[in-house]
Amino acid sequence: MILDFFPYLCTRKMLYLNDHIWDFDLDEALQQLSQQRREQALRFRHELGRRTCAAAYLLLCEGLQREYGIEEKPLFEYGEHGKPSIVGHPAIHFNLSHCREAAVCVLSDRPIGVDVESVREYKDTLVRYTMNDEEMERIQNAARPDVAFTRFWTMKEAVLKLTGEGIRNNLKDVLKDSSSEFTTVVSPDERYVYTVCHFL
Repeated sequence: MILDFFPYLCTRKMLYLNDHIWDFDLDEALQQLSQQRREQALRFRHELGRRTCAAAYLLLCEGLQREYGIEEKPLFEYGEHGKPSIVGHPAIHFNLSHCREAAVCVLSDRPIGVDVESVREYKDTLVRYTMNDEEMERIQNAARPDVAFTRFWTMKEAVLKLTGEGIRNNLKDVLKDSSSEFTTVVSPDERYVYTVCHFL
């Protein structure tokens, strides 16, 4: 599935999504990856991890071909905190994420972040550890606290991936400190949530 987000500040961002993780041949998919990504996928002990890792990379390949006409398999280099960029194409910004239900890839000509998470059982201890008082109140008053928590979690992950910080100790103030814009989508069956984040 390809989603075309509205342009912002004369730029464009595209999101590619695969939520049919078990519907492709894994051995065939692994052969379509770069050696770098194949080695990364095979580090996962379980088949699900290998599938989602492969699916996210193949979405990137599809996006690069459709949006930029790039057909070679992308190779990654990594920043100080592990944020990837594409070797030889510094002007193309992208981000990948995957969970049990889905893999996503976003592409843009400006820095961008994305996170996708499965909706899981609501755990009060985790909410209190990661959310500030205002966020906790909104989550607890929501019709589906588990979905509301997942939404906030993906927002925090997406902004940290946008900035390249990665997970930090104090998660409560991530959104307070951020000057970013978010697009958050809950899947129709409420199995997963994803958020795309970019600077204002």
